[in-house]
Amino acid sequence: MKLSKLLHELDYELLSGAEDVEITSLVYDSRKVEKGSVFVCISGSVRDAHDFIDEVIEKGAAAIVVEKDVPCKEGVTYIKTANNRLALACMSAAYFDYPARQIKTIGITGTKGKTTTTYMVKSILELSGIKTGLIGTIESIIGDCHIPSENTTPESYVVQETFRKMVDAGLDAVVMEVSSQAMMLHRVSGFTFDYGVFTNLEEDHIGENEHKDFADYMHCKSLLFRQCRVGIFNGDSEYFTGILEGHTCEVETFGCAETLDLRAEEIELKNRHGELGVKYHVRGLMNFDVEVNVPGKFSVYNSLTAIAICRHFGVPTEQIQKALKHVSVKGRIELVPVSKKYTVMIDYAHNAMSLESLLTTLREYEPKRLVCLFGCGGNRSRSRRFEMGEVSSKLADFTIVTSDNPRDEDPKAIMEDILVGMKKADGEYVTIEDRKEAIAYALLNAKEGDIIVLAGKGHEDYQIVRGKKLHMDERELIQEIIKEHPEIVSEA
Repeated sequence: MKLSKLLHELDYELLSGAEDVEITSLVYDSRKVEKGSVFVCISGSVRDAHDFIDEVIEKGAAAIVVEKDVPCKEGVTYIKTANNRLALACMSAAYFDYPARQIKTIGITGTKGKTTTTYMVKSILELSGIKTGLIGTIESIIGDCHIPSENTTPESYVVQETFRKMVDAGLDAVVMEVSSQAMMLHRVSGFTFDYGVFTNLEEDHIGENEHKDFADYMHCKSLLFRQCRVGIFNGDSEYFTGILEGHTCEVETFGCAETLDLRAEEIELKNRHGELGVKYHVRGLMNFDVEVNVPGKFSVYNSLTAIAICRHFGVPTEQIQKALKHVSVKGRIELVPVSKKYTVMIDYAHNAMSLESLLTTLREYEPKRLVCLFGCGGNRSRSRRFEMGEVSSKLADFTIVTSDNPRDEDPKAIMEDILVGMKKADGEYVTIEDRKEAIAYALLNAKEGDIIVLAGKGHEDYQIVRGKKLHMDERELIQEIIKEHPEIVSEA
């Protein structure tokens, strides 16, 4: 194709060469350049692709897109833009022939709830015959194809490539997580979402390599609503007004307040035979009972968000009810059947904020004991270890300190750091370095009415030890333990 096709919706300056040059591929990774490629120079936090211009020209690049002043070499087309990340997004949309115009797009942003809500939406839409793809923290799903994710929201080229694969596979819709980083780095630029969704906002992702402050974090979240046709908002959030600022979309609200368009009322916690969940009644734009087998008030918000979205697709009430009752998300308060006497779950909570939220939620179910098993990753901030230890000691009745991804550190040293935090409160604890042994200890010593949460690994099926990525899936470990100790189930 000609380069001019990719530049069609872009503001740019032609520095040298011709816009109608034939190109073979669109590339932003210098290692993938081939003869005839157009190479987009992305300035990253570690490397600046402008430094690789000579190298890609030697490989045969036909055109270079820059955002800095560089010397132009004869025989190569140079295009300059004000923002090459935005340029890559717009060029990628054109390169894959604007697939977002051929599929219904749903973008979900917020600090929490994005992952679970995307799976809920996919479950509901699929049950009603609407073929739906998913892009998120855990994976991308295209029909029967599951692709593990590296980022919550991939680079813009990958987003557009995935959209194209979904369209070609005959999918009708795609639901995706949209991180604040994705908005800031233009990973979802170059198209308009049919539906943009706001779940909630808390202080997170603020630091040297992310957002400079909370105001910047909130602003980046709000940008989604200048890029969608219909905005669906959690009206209970104290930051609702801030997220709404500058919006250009139609506005719908959901939550628990009486003034909102879609409301959850008569909320009940459900706890029976080792299963936890919530029940409530939807009023406003829809009117029916809901039951979700995922615990916590945030499950009310997650499922209500999904309902607010799927309402626009005309999904019958009974199919929404059926899908929500059976939905499960790997590693997100994932209930693992072991015994009807106590509850076992796996969750991705791997920092103090998420662990505190999880344990506080489970406390509402008044367990006989709340047992928390967790470790902390190596080559990461030591303060996280102190904080998580203190949170678990305060909120759990019993903590099992174990190993997570020690990476290049000594697991024992990490556990010692966790104990510094544990000793700031009065929770009982035990230390067991081997994670399988730690889980076995939890199951063999479980009491009737306990809630046991295995925190930190979530959907991950590996452990990183001394630079090696070793297979380790907690679901498989539980099944191995049950085989070795059948009495765990025989007492069920």
